[in-house]
Amino acid sequence: MDESRELGTRDIQSIDEGTGSSGRERSLSPDTILSAVANEHRRATLNALDNASEKTLEYDALVDRVADRVRNEDPRRESDEHQQRVRIALHHTHLPKLEEARIIDYEAETGHVRFVGGELEQDLLTLVEPYEAYE
Repeated sequence: MDESRELGTRDIQSIDEGTGSSGRERSLSPDTILSAVANEHRRATLNALDNASEKTLEYDALVDRVADRVRNEDPRRESDEHQQRVRIALHHTHLPKLEEARIIDYEAETGHVRFVGGELEQDLLTLVEPYEAYE
């Protein structure tokens, strides 16, 4: 019995060591991922990053792309006011939620936003995209 207990401990230690200091390799619950991609601003963010070279954008460029995509869905929105609302919402709500779900890295000090999600997140975006026009 001691041998199996030691094996179990060793397995847990090797799993912890394999996750690295960032912990990004740990699996997330489907609810966390689905919640992260449930909002149109977050989906627009992930699509913009997915289409960017090296999956990275400067914050200002990301704001422009997200504002353009969301505005296309509702042309009544005023451009300057709308862009400012998108900027604030991304910084305070959407980017932190995506970072918490370990789908992006957001470095507010440098203004770099990078997609670090995996295949599951990309597959979800691919599946959801055709239905966004019907919201």
